[in-house]
Amino acid sequence: MRRSKFFIGIGLIVAAVVYLIASSTAQAKEYFMTVDELQAQGAAMVGKNLRISGAVIGDTIQYDPATLTLTFEVAQVSGDNAEIEALGGLAVVLHQAVIDPTRARMKIIYIGVTPDLLRNEAQAIVTGYIDADGVFHADELLLKCPTKYEEAVPEQSASK
Repeated sequence: MRRSKFFIGIGLIVAAVVYLIASSTAQAKEYFMTVDELQAQGAAMVGKNLRISGAVIGDTIQYDPATLTLTFEVAQVSGDNAEIEALGGLAVVLHQAVIDPTRARMKIIYIGVTPDLLRNEAQAIVTGYIDADGVFHADELLLKCPTKYEEAVPEQSASK
């Protein structure tokens, strides 16, 4: 009798731990998508934790310092690094994305200080969620300006 109570108790503890792990993993799940992929999914992705990447379209950047509200649009870029390299590198891909009016675009809203690297043709990697209107609300904003890094590469390789 004592032994069966012991095993039942252990079983309940193990079940509780498994449940806690499974439920916290499901809540923390984050999807990494391109603009095209996100728009293709439509309403199925509303409210989910997402991370997207795109090319910043410079003339769409607007900032309200009173509310710290930053809005801008990103254009579709491939998420495949091999494809980006085959097309001439990140700077070329970002430039082509910005000048191509047929590329899918998405509006981003971010509340916070304007990052120094926010400029035309920068790569934006944003984490947040999309609302029912198709606007992406970013909680985290990372920017990469490829020309800054590409200019340093020849100097690094020449010094070796």
